[in-house]
Amino acid sequence: MEEEKDDPLASLPSVPPPPRKTLSYSQQLLPPVPSSTTTKRNQVRIHSLDENEFLHHKNPQYHQSLPAPSENDEDYDEGFCPRSTGSTAVPTAPSSSLDHDTLPVFVAAGGNTGVFKLPVRSSVHSSRPLCVELRPHPLKETQVGKFLRNLAYAKGQLWAGQENGVRYWNVEREYEPGGGLGGRIRRGDEDAAPFHESATTSPTMCLLVDCGSRIVWTGHKDGKVRSWKMDQGSEDTPFKEGLSWQAQRGPVLSIVMTSFGDIWTGSEGGLIKAWPWEAIEKSLSLSSGEKHMAALLVERSAVDLKSQVTINGVCSISSSDVKCLLSDNVRGKVWAATPLSFSLWNARTKELLKVFNIEGQVENRVEMPGNSEQAVEDEMKVKFVSNSKKEKSQGSFLQRSRNAIMGAADAVRRVATRGTGAFVEETKKTEALLLTADGMIWTGCSNGLLVQWDENGNRLKDFNHHACAVLCFCTFGTRIYVGYISGLVQILDLEGNVIAGWIAHTGPVINLAVGDGQIYSLATHGGIRGWNITSPGPIDNIMRTELAKQEATFTRQSHMKVLVGTWNVGQGKPIQEALSSWLGSVASDVGIVVVGCQEVDMGAGFLAMSAAKETVGLEGSAVGNLWLDAIGKSLDEGNAFERMGSRQLAGLLIGLWVRKGLRTHVGDVDIAAVACGFGRAIGNKGGVGVRIRVCDRIMCFVNCHLAAHLEAVNRRNADFDHIYRTMAFSKSYNVLNATAAGVSSSAQMSRGATNPANNSDEGRPDLAEADMVVFLGDFNYRLFGISYDEARDFVSQRCFDWLREKDQLRAEMEEGRVFQGMREAVIKFPPTYKFERHQPGLGGYDSGEKKRIPAWCDRVIFRDTQASIPTECGLDCPMVSSVMMYEACMDVTESDHKPVRCKFSVQIAHTDRSVRREELGKIVKSNETINSLMAELRQVPDIGLSTDNLVLKNQETSVLKITNKCADNTAVFKFICLGRTATKDNDPGPDHRPRGSFGFPRWLEVTPAAGVINPGQTVEVSMLNEEQRALEEHGDGVPQSWWNEDTRDKEVVLGLIVQGSSSTETKTNQVHVSHRFSTKASSATSKAKKPQLSTVPLSEPPRQFAPANNNNGGQNRHHL
Repeated sequence: MEEEKDDPLASLPSVPPPPRKTLSYSQQLLPPVPSSTTTKRNQVRIHSLDENEFLHHKNPQYHQSLPAPSENDEDYDEGFCPRSTGSTAVPTAPSSSLDHDTLPVFVAAGGNTGVFKLPVRSSVHSSRPLCVELRPHPLKETQVGKFLRNLAYAKGQLWAGQENGVRYWNVEREYEPGGGLGGRIRRGDEDAAPFHESATTSPTMCLLVDCGSRIVWTGHKDGKVRSWKMDQGSEDTPFKEGLSWQAQRGPVLSIVMTSFGDIWTGSEGGLIKAWPWEAIEKSLSLSSGEKHMAALLVERSAVDLKSQVTINGVCSISSSDVKCLLSDNVRGKVWAATPLSFSLWNARTKELLKVFNIEGQVENRVEMPGNSEQAVEDEMKVKFVSNSKKEKSQGSFLQRSRNAIMGAADAVRRVATRGTGAFVEETKKTEALLLTADGMIWTGCSNGLLVQWDENGNRLKDFNHHACAVLCFCTFGTRIYVGYISGLVQILDLEGNVIAGWIAHTGPVINLAVGDGQIYSLATHGGIRGWNITSPGPIDNIMRTELAKQEATFTRQSHMKVLVGTWNVGQGKPIQEALSSWLGSVASDVGIVVVGCQEVDMGAGFLAMSAAKETVGLEGSAVGNLWLDAIGKSLDEGNAFERMGSRQLAGLLIGLWVRKGLRTHVGDVDIAAVACGFGRAIGNKGGVGVRIRVCDRIMCFVNCHLAAHLEAVNRRNADFDHIYRTMAFSKSYNVLNATAAGVSSSAQMSRGATNPANNSDEGRPDLAEADMVVFLGDFNYRLFGISYDEARDFVSQRCFDWLREKDQLRAEMEEGRVFQGMREAVIKFPPTYKFERHQPGLGGYDSGEKKRIPAWCDRVIFRDTQASIPTECGLDCPMVSSVMMYEACMDVTESDHKPVRCKFSVQIAHTDRSVRREELGKIVKSNETINSLMAELRQVPDIGLSTDNLVLKNQETSVLKITNKCADNTAVFKFICLGRTATKDNDPGPDHRPRGSFGFPRWLEVTPAAGVINPGQTVEVSMLNEEQRALEEHGDGVPQSWWNEDTRDKEVVLGLIVQGSSSTETKTNQVHVSHRFSTKASSATSKAKKPQLSTVPLSEPPRQFAPANNNNGGQNRHHL
């Protein structure tokens, strides 16, 4: 900045602009240099979070220097990173001639209370149960084309469907450190437990576990159904699919296996197809060389259920997409759910039983939609009419803008409501289906409503425990687990009462699976967490305490520098020389650059069009893109930096650039905007923000343009408060991973652009939950109690200390009325407003008719996780920042404002997730109290059976009584078919393996096949030979139904699986059920040869079952 003269500033002559500054005033803060003595440490894994000169990693006990990624990053683009093969030496910190001086800061009052309370951080989360992070939250940028969609538990394995195939984890290895694939660690899976992955396929839309056949079935976007053996090879070789066939022309949206082993699939347009088990079993028995024949055999056996109920072009079921299929194994039915209706089917006969809507009202017929439907307009034209004569406007700028904007808003409203249907119906769409242990059916809706139905499709009860959309269900014993789009997981009892709930993820919970004593939750970002079946409970408290003691072993620290710049460009065009002076000259040593501009593009017409585009989810302008490109050029974008996010709201623009060597650490970029203009709807004033995750910590940057004019202090305060409370990044999470994860459009949260109602539900604002928040922009606070001439005199004399006492913003911060608890470096540069364009030096202050008083309008204000200054960086205070530079570029004259830049030095404490998971595993396995509590969960109630051998005769119903002998534990039971055989005339027939998912033979009806028995009570289960009924219906005595198997005598061994209300183990009781087809055979059962049984127990190879006793039946204990 040039030296001032003794003469009045107004008398200064005009001179050409001085040469641009090219020096950097930044000074790096280095960590303390550790002792040169090398001590033995835990092995440090090298993965995609690689070291470079812009991010320094260190353990609290030592500084770790890792190799930087190459500039071309070819290996990283392929999705893999180098893997560490040995221990890393502990070097000393590099020497530096830079000192450690930082600028003093001013702290606002009113912080750490209410919504301005600092987020709670610690080594273990205090407000939720402790979990095992099977797959820690990956950066969404690493998941493009690989997003996980769904989960399913399969006997010691957790399977996940993803966009390019499937993968699974062996649960017994869930506490081990990440091992990667083939010796390489995939980006996004650096800290994930070891897993196996399939060869590349079409995106997986749905999963089905078949424990009877030990196969996982998957439905895919290309319309195929694929099978995968549960027992696969080594993790170094991607495993391949088994049997597969073309099931649908469109994507397979849902898949289910009925109680008779048949596979049903649902697709677009209401298509439902069934695949009989007999054809599937035959195809599975063929060799790999007969793969084509096997697929053809299954495809030819398909039953098109929609065609069966379509007569003369009129269909009895909805033509909407079949989002969910559910097998009611209790009563042998199948539920098919479209967004707004249900169809109920008989699983044995495949007959349509009932069609009803989401209100429970029966629907008789739904006509097929025509081929040509009127398309919804995808373009909007807004015409502004003005007088042809150039007469002086009768209204003010505000009035003219308001008229234009109201016209645009009306046009947008007409387009947005055309063809979309009733909004009320959209919010009631069915998102999930569940069968509970007591035989009830539960549905979850996009408005958060939970509905309980009986077995016949009668609506019983409604529950609304959370305002956000329900995305998934699972059940264990007598508990129901509900996953919401807000990240909440709730536990309900069978009556619908809330037992507990916690925020499980920072993103929507899109799938839940239960197994091995844990509930696994999958978030839309791809993170998987396992929650103990007893959570929340005493086990969580023990693990939390023990894990906190090991904090030092998994704590890591990093250091980086961030450059923040703000400039009100006054509708000017970008000048490369000015941008280089403002940003390029000081960006050589920073890792992240955030730039905010105001008044990029203004005018009533532009504001109206911008408001209209925001309404339909569009943003940005040609001028805004021009500024972004010019700023990127000044930062050497493409070589040194990479643009990772930007957002424009009318004249407001924010952009974020990350140095290429640092990009593997930075991701989860989200954007948001809040309008504060006319009616809180127009973006001439407001804020635009960008949120990023750096080393697993959240940083938010908000560019603001607050209300103008000297007297509008309260309005400016209100604008800040409105922006702080309503800026919602989580409500505008990118549609990319939402759609990839299978979240329907009706359940997706609306884009948080200009809607003040989109703040966090039942919680704190998104900005309040960030680890670091930086506000930048033209805040428009002025100097008060001082005249124009006095202000210029003090500026010329550099009396900034006195001028600061006249600063409105500082006065409001002192009183705790704005930017509560935040900090600003002490200002030591001249006021940045208002200048004559292209007038150099301080003589350029406004000298026109209005003579606006100079003011510090352009500011940078921030907060981190420090409750008091200074605070040591650690997991309880994970982000500690200091200001290294805070100055205005007085030599830039292209606007009436001067650009301001601020450079931060930031220390970040974060967790090595892999090491943390390993430490948690040691605690779980070694802690005696935990083992004792878990042993109590393995207790299974004792039951009594009236008999273990039933003989069915004709249409007589045989009854099996099951008694719960336990006095204090509820028994949950279900039947499966362990093995079956058929005989005729004392000749042994062919042995059969169990059907898929242990389904029943078609001739046997078991009702109820599952249920709940309260302590000391008895339940009656009826068993009937359904085949006899079919014979009498035909009259000629010849079974014509395709589902009848044969006329030989039959016998099955049913497995009665029993567990407690929260047991992690089960007991299997055997019940022999036989049917004699002929009277002769029935009278000679004592002389007939006993049939041979081919059985497959739950978790063992085929073997002969031991006979059961008459009291409790044969009992085999299995781990659930």
